[in-house]
Amino acid sequence: MMMTMMQWLKPGAWAISRLLLALCATQALAGPVAERVQSQSVLRVCVWPDYYGVTYRHPRTQQLGGIDIDLSVELARDLRARVEYVDSSFPTLIDDLNQDRCDVAMFAIGMLPQRMEKLAFTQPYMRSDIYAITTKTSTAIRQWADIDKPGVLVGVQAGTFMEPIMAQRLKQATLVRIQLPATRERELTAGRIDVFMTDYPYSRRLMDNADWARLIEPPEKFSLLPYGYAVKRGDVAWLATVEAFVTRIKTDGRLRQAAAQNGLSAIVVH
Repeated sequence: MMMTMMQWLKPGAWAISRLLLALCATQALAGPVAERVQSQSVLRVCVWPDYYGVTYRHPRTQQLGGIDIDLSVELARDLRARVEYVDSSFPTLIDDLNQDRCDVAMFAIGMLPQRMEKLAFTQPYMRSDIYAITTKTSTAIRQWADIDKPGVLVGVQAGTFMEPIMAQRLKQATLVRIQLPATRERELTAGRIDVFMTDYPYSRRLMDNADWARLIEPPEKFSLLPYGYAVKRGDVAWLATVEAFVTRIKTDGRLRQAAAQNGLSAIVVH
């Protein structure tokens, strides 16, 4: 069984890392990234523009909205900078940060071990389990127990945290990795998969907008994963700056307010 996040981050180690970051944060806006943000008054934020409720670009208006759009504006305001959004995705996230295409990734990044080896993360601010989406007319998938059966095609968007988890957990069903620009819902409605796995924010998109979709929740906790903001490794002062921001929004109510405005109160980590 895959390690839980609380196993990856032992309480003592997490507390010590938080203390070290807090100490670094006292050196306000020190380090190359923070100095550039301050000198240019621009904060470059990587977003995945197809993440409903988090960083979603409306197809009609082309306007970005979601919890991390709201909170990126707050981070920029705290830093006295303007926001410049950079389109990213889960498969390109690591390269986008390490190649300096953006300063911080703010689109509910699942804190998987393989990502934490390549990037630096703040403390978690949301946490989600995995959910299943199928069609209302499906005869193959009626309940959670129907998913891991021979002949069932289970879709995951490549690069999302569901991919490695389902690769490990499925024993009889076949995992189908869906590469962009293909989407899970198009593959499902076309009949090329029987069900797809997603998280709480993305499941809301289907429930709010697709009358053909049916949500299946796990009967018990399946694989809870925390979300944080990610930055390039090596600039401890910049990580401390973003970490201090997460601490502030948890205490001053901005996280709670942004979550409520975007229907994500149920998964906030206070």
